[in-house]
Amino acid sequence: MKVDPEPAEGATKRHSPWRDVPDERWNDWRWQMRHRLNTLEELRQVINLTPDEIAGVTAKDRFRLDITPYFAALMDRDDPNCPIRRQIVPTAAELQQADYMMEDSLGEDRHSPVPGLVHRYPDRVLMLVTTQCATYCRYCTRSRIVGDPHENFNRKQLENMVAYIARTTSVRDVLISGGDPLTLAPKTLDWVLGELRAIPHVEIIRIGSRVPVFMPMRIDDELINTLRKYHPLWMNVHINHYKEITPELGRALGQLADAGIPLGNQSVLLAGVNDCPNIIKRLSHDLLKNRVRPYYLYQCDLVEGAGHFRTSVSKGIEIMEALRGHTTGFAIPTYVIDAPGGGGKVPVMPNYLVSQSPERVVVRNFEGVLAAYDQPTDYKNHDARTCADCRAAQEQKSLQDGVSGLLAGDRLTIVPEGYQDLHRRGRTEPNTVEELLEIAAKRANGNGNGQPVEKEPIWQRVS
Repeated sequence: MKVDPEPAEGATKRHSPWRDVPDERWNDWRWQMRHRLNTLEELRQVINLTPDEIAGVTAKDRFRLDITPYFAALMDRDDPNCPIRRQIVPTAAELQQADYMMEDSLGEDRHSPVPGLVHRYPDRVLMLVTTQCATYCRYCTRSRIVGDPHENFNRKQLENMVAYIARTTSVRDVLISGGDPLTLAPKTLDWVLGELRAIPHVEIIRIGSRVPVFMPMRIDDELINTLRKYHPLWMNVHINHYKEITPELGRALGQLADAGIPLGNQSVLLAGVNDCPNIIKRLSHDLLKNRVRPYYLYQCDLVEGAGHFRTSVSKGIEIMEALRGHTTGFAIPTYVIDAPGGGGKVPVMPNYLVSQSPERVVVRNFEGVLAAYDQPTDYKNHDARTCADCRAAQEQKSLQDGVSGLLAGDRLTIVPEGYQDLHRRGRTEPNTVEELLEIAAKRANGNGNGQPVEKEPIWQRVS
């Protein structure tokens, strides 16, 4: 029977294949990348594979398999339900197909003005700088593009992304992701950050990375010195279970925090991994102890090969119910569904507003206590017409204002595509008051002096 050596103080216990690896090599992130596990034989040296896992590992056309030795050492050798193991070792369940599965479940390709750049929200973009990761999660949202060793973004494509951001002045926030940006060559990462920081309207830069979790030795002095040059710089890590938080990861997170980088965490709700209120609560507490703010808890996406990781939405709401009021407020992540087809993140939570009238609202707390809150009778509503900030924002209005645009009086309705044609029922003339006014305004095309007519809010025009 193999007996793994005891770890050095403050280090993770290593499996037998690496017992003789000198610490100098083990703690070299480049060594970790070169010695990743990706074959059946290599996995058999560290875990006792089940038939289900063997079927997944040996399947043709499966999503890429690579596991750093450091992260592989966290797996339980004999327990196939180990939360670390379930996230990174393929199983036969990946091969199951379902009608709801999609290759690009978030519709990122449809919101890509140039290859590698996703512009879904008005003031921020997602910049994919690499297709490579240190270890490949079995539920990867971008498995359609991630993992191919022969396909990556070249310098020209990166330059095109930067150029789009530079000419699109509405972009104030850039999220760098991939793949994992911390797998980039140090000089390339430095170049990307430098190019973005040189753009005047880019206010903040964010990095999304799981490298600190898969390979904490990557957070070395060279990287820290690079990152601290480009503040304000934020980083979101990706930790799904408290067992991922090792002494090595704790030190890496401490280095990042000490460098002035605010840290957040994004978790994915995964069946058999963390679909438990007590696991998420303990994870949140351990994150805060390491100066990491729980940010998002994602409902698992409808991506091909990840159906076995999905939970019910009610499970997520149950977890939120078990957190709010039961622990520190900033220990609670926002539970979101990334709406299929590119709808963006939709927050989901228990209902705390029970009822309302013009005089009062009824709310409940985490204990189920109901309370009435009296509405003010003398509140004078904020006047957007005299507010300098509101008037400035009005100049930036776009079709993405959504429900906030309805509340502001900019439009009366948001209707599905084809709705008006359907309800015209063959009519050729306008069939709504709003449509008549819009057509009249287009025909007038001005006020007689060559100047366009400044529109009043719709609610004023039709009242």
